[in-house]
Amino acid sequence: MTGILVLAGTPIGDISDAPPRLAAELAGADVVAAEDTRRLRRLTQALGVQPAGRIVSYFEGNEAARTPELVEALAGGARVLLVTDAGMPSVSDPGYRLVAAAVEKDIKVTAVPGPSAVLTALALSGLPVDRFCFEGFLPRKAGERLSRLREVAEERRTLVYFEAPHRLDDTLAAMAEVFGTQRRAAVCRELT
Repeated sequence: MTGILVLAGTPIGDISDAPPRLAAELAGADVVAAEDTRRLRRLTQALGVQPAGRIVSYFEGNEAARTPELVEALAGGARVLLVTDAGMPSVSDPGYRLVAAAVEKDIKVTAVPGPSAVLTALALSGLPVDRFCFEGFLPRKAGERLSRLREVAEERRTLVYFEAPHRLDDTLAAMAEVFGTQRRAAVCRELT
């Protein structure tokens, strides 16, 4: 009997935005794979829950190496809960490799829906929401960033990007250079 992989949405700001099922999943999982175990500890304390299962780190730097171990646990019948620092796993966060590997092995994958930074920012932005394109994080290097922006320069749908606070000024300048200074934009942070 195979286990189940549960992707759990976590708050993107206000802890009270945690989905009600999150505490139960944290308490009942055989393995909790967390992007940052220190943030997981703060989350579990805030929710008043003590995970009974094994806690492992699962972040960009170890995702490829850790995935086979987690798939093995799933194949052995474990309930594996995947949480990231904020939002839904695998959307510009660790998780895609694990989901793809689980699907390939016919292991059930489900989710505890939760807050979405993409949809929340889009809804709050005041920009058109009827059609949009999520682009994730831009490259860190200036030349690669400009090249990626030029690929979508003629795109008329609302474009949604993630960016680190310390790179925001450079990214906005690159966007103005490529998209022009008349294209409307919104910067959303600490959404809840």
